[in-house]
Amino acid sequence: MSLARLVEGHTDAVAILVELDAEGARDLPTWADGARWGVWAAEPPGYSLEARRASGGWRLFGVKPFCSGARVCTHALVTAREGELRRLFALEVDQPGVEPLPDSWPGAGMAGSDTLDVNLDGVRAGPVGDPGAYLERPGFHHGGLGVAACWYGGARAVARTLLSASRKWDLDPHALAHLGAVDARLAAVEALLDGAAAAVDSDPLDHDGTAHLRTMRVRAAVEDAAAEVLVRVGRALGATPLGHDAAHARAVADLTVYLRQHHAERDLAALGKAASATHLVWEDA
Repeated sequence: MSLARLVEGHTDAVAILVELDAEGARDLPTWADGARWGVWAAEPPGYSLEARRASGGWRLFGVKPFCSGARVCTHALVTAREGELRRLFALEVDQPGVEPLPDSWPGAGMAGSDTLDVNLDGVRAGPVGDPGAYLERPGFHHGGLGVAACWYGGARAVARTLLSASRKWDLDPHALAHLGAVDARLAAVEALLDGAAAAVDSDPLDHDGTAHLRTMRVRAAVEDAAAEVLVRVGRALGATPLGHDAAHARAVADLTVYLRQHHAERDLAALGKAASATHLVWEDA
């Protein structure tokens, strides 16, 4: 899951640079050049990152939280505030003023993703796109599907422990019922992800305006399915794999944390608002 988080961030960054046609984006280092990109865009309460114009370009000041690959990435796309405007900037991580805070992620879940708070003290950065462009581009929603796909992969990893147990041991009917429910949920969200991927491929620029609603639906469905997998596998197998199977215990801890990129009822309320304003297929008689 930690590796998936880092790769998802890198591929998202590459897509953002191309989609926003950032000045000089074609000349920026890529994976083939040894570059590892991250997208550091979290803005929870209590944190502030300020962008200021300076001689020769822009400088960033403040602390950015939840920076996956803080000590691994060579480059990052970072959101910062220019007054009331939200802008995206590209920066090199290996420069004076970039200071990952090593004790800022003490939790076990997703520890391998090197997700830390990073202090940025007058760091050189270049703007990517116009103010607001990061959120307004169609690819913002497409990228949200990529995160949901990682959640699905994590749920599969947790579920495989139960599937493996069913083939080694004589599970009781209750455990088998949990396996059946897990199989049904994973098959459903896999089909949903496949359909969303096909829709993105057929309309990458979102001319039909469905990307936002589609992404919210998929993320809600995958988050709910993955959370159910965690519960059902735990109820079916008890504490044994959590205490004796390091890979399973790590998968459970990682997925539990990663799922919190979904903002629970806040995201569901946004989905409900969007659904209320849209003609839905299932509303037809």
